Amino acid sequence: MHDNVYRREIRSFVRREGRLTPGQQKALDAHWATWGIDEVGQQLDLPGLFGRDNPKVLEIGFGNGASLAQMAAAQPDFDFIGVEVHRPGVGQLLKSIHELDLSNVRVACMDAVVLLRERIADAALQRVQLYFPDPWHKKRHHKRRIIQPDFIRLISSKLSPEGQIHLATDWQDYAEQMLQDLGASPNFKNLGNDDGFIPRPDYRPITKFEQRGHRLGHGVWDLLFEKCN
Repeated sequence: MHDNVYRREIRSFVRREGRLTPGQQKALDAHWATWGIDEVGQQLDLPGLFGRDNPKVLEIGFGNGASLAQMAAAQPDFDFIGVEVHRPGVGQLLKSIHELDLSNVRVACMDAVVLLRERIADAALQRVQLYFPDPWHKKRHHKRRIIQPDFIRLISSKLSPEGQIHLATDWQDYAEQMLQDLGASPNFKNLGNDDGFIPRPDYRPITKFEQRGHRLGHGVWDLLFEKCN
């Protein structure tokens, strides 16, 4: 995002700041120092951050954090980093971390591209997950979609050998574009079925966005790719 490789206009988000509830603000005030990752700083020592060297999972755009908290509670042997720019969602996840007494979640409130490029070491992640990103459904806006070849190369550099990227969307044309872009990358192999997609894994909860998609009559497509050695 700050050089000629990553175009400045491509970001992992569109900032839509809402009003914090008192509970979300209280969680930010009380728990950010413990579980928050500041936007500016040196490259993160992830084993040191969690106090152990377990597999690390990055979720980009966790919304209100409900599914991320559920995954972390169900997978205590994995350490989760959630990144989201929507501060009410960050506050809500911090609140959930406290209420569920989770020790395996850390939270960043920043652009995921910057977090990956500047704070995450190469080969440090076992999985990157991105569920129901903004589809930018108008054709003229497709260039704003986060899943593009440059971003795929960035993710590849941060995944360990045999690390995985797991995507889900309820927009078929975005699913097909992601399938094409990842399929064209020499750094990944598709772990999907004959059509390129996978059934929803047990570890991914059904999100509110997925429920909304079902109500609108949309299908849901999950993609799972593994980094080649």
